[in-house]
Amino acid sequence: MKAKDIMTTEVMKVKVDDKVEDVTRLLITNKISGVPVVNDENEVVGIVTETDLIFRDKDVNMPSYVPLLGGFILLDSVKKFEKELRKAAAYKVEDLMSTPVIKVYEDDDLRQVVNIMLEKRINRVPVIDKEDKLKGIIARSDILSHI
Repeated sequence: MKAKDIMTTEVMKVKVDDKVEDVTRLLITNKISGVPVVNDENEVVGIVTETDLIFRDKDVNMPSYVPLLGGFILLDSVKKFEKELRKAAAYKVEDLMSTPVIKVYEDDDLRQVVNIMLEKRINRVPVIDKEDKLKGIIARSDILSHI
Protein backbone atom coordinates (compact mmCIF):
# COMPACT_ATOMS: atom_id res chain seq x y z
CA MET A 1 0.00 0.00 0.00
CA LYS A 2 1.23 3.50 -0.88
CA ALA A 3 0.86 6.87 0.84
CA LYS A 4 -1.51 8.03 -1.92
CA ASP A 5 -3.88 5.18 -1.06
CA ILE A 6 -4.76 6.52 2.39
CA MET A 7 -3.89 10.25 2.27
CA THR A 8 -6.53 12.92 2.60
CA THR A 9 -6.53 14.80 -0.70
CA GLU A 10 -8.63 17.80 0.31
CA VAL A 11 -5.94 19.48 2.38
CA MET A 12 -6.47 22.68 4.27
CA LYS A 13 -3.36 24.77 3.85
CA VAL A 14 -2.11 28.26 4.60
CA LYS A 15 0.38 30.68 3.07
CA VAL A 16 3.42 32.26 4.71
CA ASP A 17 1.84 35.70 4.80
CA ASP A 18 -1.44 34.58 6.41
CA LYS A 19 -2.18 35.95 9.87
CA VAL A 20 -1.63 33.71 12.87
CA GLU A 21 -5.11 34.49 14.21
CA ASP A 22 -6.65 33.22 10.94
CA VAL A 23 -4.72 29.96 11.19
CA THR A 24 -5.84 29.54 14.80
CA ARG A 25 -9.45 30.03 13.74
CA LEU A 26 -9.00 27.53 10.87
CA LEU A 27 -7.70 24.83 13.22
CA ILE A 28 -10.43 25.38 15.80
CA THR A 29 -13.28 25.61 13.31
CA ASN A 30 -12.25 22.49 11.40
CA LYS A 31 -11.12 20.53 14.48
CA ILE A 32 -7.69 19.79 13.06
CA SER A 33 -4.35 19.98 14.84
CA GLY A 34 -2.09 21.26 12.06
CA VAL A 35 -1.85 22.56 8.50
CA PRO A 36 0.89 22.67 5.89
CA VAL A 37 2.25 26.04 4.80
CA VAL A 38 2.68 26.39 1.03
CA ASN A 39 4.23 28.95 -1.30
CA ASP A 40 2.64 30.30 -4.50
CA GLU A 41 3.78 27.17 -6.39
CA ASN A 42 1.95 24.90 -3.88
CA GLU A 43 5.27 23.62 -2.47
CA VAL A 44 5.33 22.80 1.25
CA VAL A 45 7.62 25.27 3.05
CA GLY A 46 6.51 24.78 6.64
CA ILE A 47 3.84 23.43 8.94
CA VAL A 48 1.81 25.07 11.71
CA THR A 49 0.54 22.92 14.54
CA GLU A 50 -1.33 23.44 17.78
CA THR A 51 2.05 23.17 19.51
CA ASP A 52 3.37 26.12 17.48
CA LEU A 53 0.34 28.18 18.45
CA ILE A 54 0.53 27.22 22.12
CA PHE A 55 4.24 28.08 22.09
CA ARG A 56 3.24 31.74 21.76
CA ASP A 57 2.13 31.68 25.42
CA LYS A 58 5.41 30.17 26.62
CA ASP A 59 7.80 32.27 28.66
CA VAL A 60 10.80 33.32 26.59
CA ASN A 61 13.94 33.03 28.68
CA MET A 62 16.88 35.34 28.16
CA PRO A 63 20.11 33.50 27.37
CA SER A 64 22.37 32.91 30.37
CA TYR A 65 25.59 34.89 30.39
CA VAL A 66 28.77 35.51 32.34
CA PRO A 67 30.10 39.06 32.76
CA LEU A 68 33.74 39.35 31.71
CA LEU A 69 35.94 42.46 31.44
CA GLY A 70 33.06 44.88 30.98
CA GLY A 71 31.33 42.64 28.44
CA PHE A 72 29.59 39.31 28.65
CA ILE A 73 29.84 35.80 27.27
CA LEU A 74 26.59 34.06 26.34
CA LEU A 75 26.22 30.55 27.66
CA ASP A 76 23.10 29.73 25.65
CA SER A 77 22.39 29.90 21.95
CA VAL A 78 21.39 33.33 20.69
CA LYS A 79 19.76 31.71 17.65
CA LYS A 80 17.51 29.63 19.90
CA PHE A 81 16.51 32.76 21.82
CA GLU A 82 15.80 34.65 18.59
CA LYS A 83 13.67 31.78 17.28
CA GLU A 84 11.67 31.58 20.51
CA LEU A 85 11.17 35.34 20.58
CA ARG A 86 10.06 35.42 16.93
CA LYS A 87 7.52 32.64 17.58
CA ALA A 88 6.22 34.32 20.74
CA ALA A 89 5.64 37.60 18.89
CA ALA A 90 4.45 36.06 15.62
CA TYR A 91 1.84 37.91 13.60
CA LYS A 92 2.35 36.10 10.29
CA VAL A 93 2.63 32.37 9.64
CA GLU A 94 6.23 32.67 8.40
CA ASP A 95 7.35 33.67 11.91
CA LEU A 96 5.49 30.82 13.60
CA MET A 97 5.74 27.82 11.28
CA SER A 98 8.02 24.89 11.96
CA THR A 99 10.75 24.14 9.44
CA PRO A 100 12.16 22.07 7.92
CA VAL A 101 9.10 19.96 7.17
CA ILE A 102 9.19 16.20 7.12
CA LYS A 103 7.42 15.15 3.92
CA VAL A 104 6.73 11.90 2.11
CA TYR A 105 6.13 11.14 -1.55
CA GLU A 106 2.77 9.85 -2.74
CA ASP A 107 4.41 6.63 -3.98
CA ASP A 108 6.20 5.91 -0.68
CA ASP A 109 5.29 2.63 1.00
CA LEU A 110 2.83 3.01 3.89
CA ARG A 111 5.17 1.15 6.26
CA GLN A 112 7.87 3.73 5.50
CA VAL A 113 5.42 6.56 6.26
CA VAL A 114 4.41 4.95 9.57
CA ASN A 115 8.06 4.49 10.55
CA ILE A 116 8.85 8.13 9.76
CA MET A 117 5.89 9.38 11.79
CA LEU A 118 6.82 7.21 14.78
CA GLU A 119 10.56 7.93 14.67
CA LYS A 120 10.06 11.68 14.29
CA ARG A 121 7.12 11.74 16.72
CA ILE A 122 4.87 13.65 14.36
CA ASN A 123 1.08 13.47 14.08
CA ARG A 124 0.76 14.34 10.42
CA VAL A 125 2.93 14.36 7.32
CA PRO A 126 2.35 16.24 4.05
CA VAL A 127 2.39 14.10 0.91
CA ILE A 128 4.09 15.54 -2.16
CA ASP A 129 4.59 14.52 -5.79
CA LYS A 130 7.86 14.33 -7.73
CA GLU A 131 7.67 18.09 -8.42
CA ASP A 132 7.43 18.80 -4.66
CA LYS A 133 3.79 19.94 -4.96
CA LEU A 134 1.38 19.23 -2.10
CA LYS A 135 -0.91 16.33 -3.01
CA GLY A 136 -2.35 15.33 0.35
CA ILE A 137 -1.73 14.77 4.02
CA ILE A 138 -1.61 11.70 6.22
CA ALA A 139 -2.60 11.99 9.85
CA ARG A 140 -2.42 9.29 12.48
CA SER A 141 -6.20 8.98 12.23
CA ASP A 142 -5.84 8.10 8.51
CA ILE A 143 -3.54 5.24 9.45
CA LEU A 144 -5.87 4.04 12.20
CA SER A 145 -8.82 4.12 9.78
CA HIS A 146 -6.83 1.97 7.37
CA ILE A 147 -5.94 -0.56 10.07
